[in-house]
Amino acid sequence: MTALALTRATLTRVLRDRTALFFMVLLPVAIIVVIGVTVGGFDRFRVGLVTDAQAGPVARELAADLKDASALHTRTYDTAADARTALRRAELDAVVVVPSGLDKDIQAGRSVTVRVLVEPSGSAGHAAVSSVSAVVADHAARLQAARFAADETGGTFDDGVAAARGAERAASPIVVRAETVNGQSDFLPLGYSYSTPTMLVLFVFINALAGGAAIVQTRRTGVYARALAAPVSARTLVLGETVAYLLLALLQSVLIVGIGALAFDVAWGDPLAAAVLVTMWALVGTGAGVLAGALFRTPEQVHAVGPALGIGLGMLGGCMWPLALVPDWLRGVGHAVPQAWAVDAWTTLLSRNGDLTAILRDLAVLALFATALIGCAALALGRRLTTDSGS
Repeated sequence: MTALALTRATLTRVLRDRTALFFMVLLPVAIIVVIGVTVGGFDRFRVGLVTDAQAGPVARELAADLKDASALHTRTYDTAADARTALRRAELDAVVVVPSGLDKDIQAGRSVTVRVLVEPSGSAGHAAVSSVSAVVADHAARLQAARFAADETGGTFDDGVAAARGAERAASPIVVRAETVNGQSDFLPLGYSYSTPTMLVLFVFINALAGGAAIVQTRRTGVYARALAAPVSARTLVLGETVAYLLLALLQSVLIVGIGALAFDVAWGDPLAAAVLVTMWALVGTGAGVLAGALFRTPEQVHAVGPALGIGLGMLGGCMWPLALVPDWLRGVGHAVPQAWAVDAWTTLLSRNGDLTAILRDLAVLALFATALIGCAALALGRRLTTDSGS
């Protein structure tokens, strides 16, 4: 039996295991979707819109502008009471009540107040007011231009509105383009660009740890002992298992990267840097998985301790929330685990447009973790195989 044959046998066994495939593919994608949707709406405000069914064209146009605003996610309500109820239930950030007599007041030249209701203790509601005010101000500017056009030409207000709309369409709008130069953001982008890289870091490590149960089971069934009875060295067995777990970690990484790019439009930054980072993290996971297979005595121990340990290290390393939000002492403790360095590297690639040279320090630290884990795993598994075969 060669190392390659053992690698092939391990890969075949894992890929035929439906439970393993569920944890490798389906569960990470499901959590990516949930977290991506959850954190993807932080820059949009939920606004309830109350309009009169008999509203005139000016009121309908204001309602349409609010619905089209990119910063607002609007939902129309028939009555103000229904909208207030949704606001009290925290289903909305704010409620916009369009006055029923808006068109008549505007045509008569009277000032109109558009009410925006928010919860006093809700910070999101007060931020939503700013976005609503911007839309209302743009609409008011159009109406002022219509009033001016009507006064100058002696026509009706409706004629002035038509003239203002025509001028607005004909004029070249001023486009504001925001571009971050040498960005220094400590946060991953919102949405799927946040959940996908962090879940890659989390699940590659967790699945590698859980996969150590297969090594424990193989030890207990005496497969390694029988192999060592043949002219096969313990070093060959260790190499075969290590290569198999590395390929499995790379396979899961490629699946998450591909699904993130194709299904969720995640941009992974510089291709070379991303590939090196994925490979380095797969090596870290490989070392952890093989070490778990060497240290634990039963598969049940691996299943009980491995996922819990992986989740705990992921939380400590910033897979669940940015380390930039925690106190300095906790951030320092977090960087005692490899997850923090991997998340830092992804932040540099995705939020700062970094390249391979920008993450060299993170890669160097991950390389140290990988070397230590794989080295300890090889020594521990080799000693375990020799001890088991001797007994």
